[in-house]
Amino acid sequence: MRQGFLIALFLLLTVVVPARGQQPLYIVNGVERTDIHDIDPEVIEQIEELPADEFTIAHYGDRASHGVVLITLKYDTPARFVADSVSFSRFVAEHVEWDKAEPTARIVLRYRIAEDGSLTILETLQATDARLKRRVEKVVAASPRWEPARKAGQAVASEGILRIQLPEGRRMPREMELVIR
Repeated sequence: MRQGFLIALFLLLTVVVPARGQQPLYIVNGVERTDIHDIDPEVIEQIEELPADEFTIAHYGDRASHGVVLITLKYDTPARFVADSVSFSRFVAEHVEWDKAEPTARIVLRYRIAEDGSLTILETLQATDARLKRRVEKVVAASPRWEPARKAGQAVASEGILRIQLPEGRRMPREMELVIR
């Protein structure tokens, strides 16, 4: 329930408040930012709103005239896939054997990167083809270690979502629906 509240508050702060022209001062992990749209709500650990009162303005200056939003993320630097200087999804797509003659298929996995950089698949969110699922799981298991996320200089675990659709460049076929009148 707490994560749902953080996501709702994040949406309020990024969509509703700026639409009124009253953008607060954002402080993310101690660093002032003008935009927070690129922050994934799932990595937010805590959000604290400070009112635009005398104390806040005295501490942060006139930039705090519409309030201050303090955002603490679960980590200071995100985990980074370091192999082949490509993204993790690109790495997996390039290493999965999936012929262009095979049907278009998609798989979406949630994974965890441990403090030592090892990767574990937590759950399959979508798999349209069992063969693609097995092949992707095999490539993921054999993939190089990551550089883990860091918080206060210490390695911390983090999570991510992997989306693969093969063959690349082809659209998924529409699901057929039968309408009886």
